[in-house]
Amino acid sequence: MCSRALLLVNRHARQGQKRLSEAIHYLKKLDLDLVEEPIENSQHLAETILKYKHQVDLVIIGGGDGTLNAAVDALVDTQLPLGILPLGTANDLARTLGIPNSLAEACKIIAQGQQRRIDLGLVNDKYFFNVASMGLSVKITQRLTKEIKRRWGVFAYIATALQVIWEARPFRAIIRVNGESIHVRTVQIAVGNGRYYGGGMAVVHDATIDDQRLDLYSLEIEHWWQIIFLLPAMRQGKHINSRKVRALHGQEFEVETRKPRPINTDGEITVYTPAKFQVIPQAIAVLVPSSTKL
Repeated sequence: MCSRALLLVNRHARQGQKRLSEAIHYLKKLDLDLVEEPIENSQHLAETILKYKHQVDLVIIGGGDGTLNAAVDALVDTQLPLGILPLGTANDLARTLGIPNSLAEACKIIAQGQQRRIDLGLVNDKYFFNVASMGLSVKITQRLTKEIKRRWGVFAYIATALQVIWEARPFRAIIRVNGESIHVRTVQIAVGNGRYYGGGMAVVHDATIDDQRLDLYSLEIEHWWQIIFLLPAMRQGKHINSRKVRALHGQEFEVETRKPRPINTDGEITVYTPAKFQVIPQAIAVLVPSSTKL
């Protein structure tokens, strides 16, 4: 018996509208029974998943990390398995899970792959897949328009980051972990659940999305130009070896700032400090390549 799948594609994702008919063709050819719902606004994803929770066997979402983040609460509520079509700009969750950008291959993984349970991060009342962060990444998110991402793809992250870096101003924060309070002066605090974020940057070189831990780094530089020397290492998650970077691991963190600061979760600004970060082990099931080691 073929699986009945709810197909939700963000038509405003970088490749959403363009690749929708192609995705439908591949999925039907792989004997998936599709329930197609057009999504013009990612805010409607959660209510659509809840609407069909008793009528389908899995949910297939086409879009980027922001689209997936908009659906995550409903996926937790319904416990429907998730299939991913990487049609966004960065596709960091797909990269973490070993899902290729090839649409044909991604469809095969949904039809023939295996279910794996993954962890989620939770900051205050918001779930996230990849990273929750404050500081530089928030400024980058505020500058990155949909038009820029659609036109330049992953290069938009690099160009925008370079614009933001020279304006970087440190802020003070208190990080609480395992009963200890750590006072920092930093330009960025990032808390990772998965490995990749920001168009292929790695939180930590050995992070996995099912290791039941969070990885925090605090970028504690004095001058903006010092970031430039860290950028190559950040692609591999090796920046944590620098004296300018504080690295911590745990299942729970709290971060306090003098005034509320916005927090970016999977590329969307969703909550503010003070913030409590937690890992939620094996929170949902995703379809991944059978050879993937998370």
